Amino acid sequence: MTAPTTLQVSCVQLHWARSLEQNLERTCHYIRLAAAQGSRVVLFPEANLTGYYFPYVTRLAPEAVQDALDQTCRAVAAAGLWAIVGTIRKTPDRYLNLAHVISPAGTIVHEYAKVHLAGQDEQRYCRGGDKLSLFRIDGVLCTLVICRDGRHPELYRLPAMLGAQILFHPSCSSDEVEAVVWKRTSGRAQQPAGPNSRIFHCVANTVGQDPEGRQTSSGQSFIREPNGLPLAEAGWYQEEMITAVLDLSRADRRYALDSLEAPPFLRPYWERMLEAIKARADLKPE
Repeated sequence: MTAPTTLQVSCVQLHWARSLEQNLERTCHYIRLAAAQGSRVVLFPEANLTGYYFPYVTRLAPEAVQDALDQTCRAVAAAGLWAIVGTIRKTPDRYLNLAHVISPAGTIVHEYAKVHLAGQDEQRYCRGGDKLSLFRIDGVLCTLVICRDGRHPELYRLPAMLGAQILFHPSCSSDEVEAVVWKRTSGRAQQPAGPNSRIFHCVANTVGQDPEGRQTSSGQSFIREPNGLPLAEAGWYQEEMITAVLDLSRADRRYALDSLEAPPFLRPYWERMLEAIKARADLKPE
């Protein structure tokens, strides 16, 4: 397959503390909307199907979560586009915070488990993944991080060295109200990846409060070009979808490639890491 020169991407901003049934309905709605607007890829927030509200997510039956994911796959196939959705899935010991890449055929072709866990609840119930993300969308090499992972640039700069031109970044920056306001003020919720990698950065974040009114989320989903400048941005409080066309010739990965070349003594170590990343890319998180 010849890779396209452009790619239209939509990022959906959703509430983070709703029921599985509500989340599934909103997800399918935005899959149809993204397809109707001509997008080839639609990105959803961290754990958009199960929600990120603990301990609610731990009470969900695994069969119900799988059924919601199956219904999402069928909706993606009906719409004929790529989708990236999230669940928190039970394993024999703890939970994994997962992103699922679904092809236009409705097949899950790649899964990534969040590596760097955030917050007391997630650290209590979940464990981190053990691979970096590398996958193709219509021949375009891409990578994934989830929320807190974005503060660890090696997780996307190493895939950029291997050819990744787009970073997809599902997030749920929920926190106490004061912390969320400071995140907005300081720009700490999701820091642009382009200025240290020269790749596109697509963020789907969450909005809304938890049922107790103790936590909220910062919104501000965005699509940024490789210089870090915004192509589309969402607001602070409302559910919405943003869309942009990515000119892939602009994602030259220059800063990541510069690091691969200099200083020369590091190159053998980079190359060993890159081989390990490729070897693990298709492993299913368990």
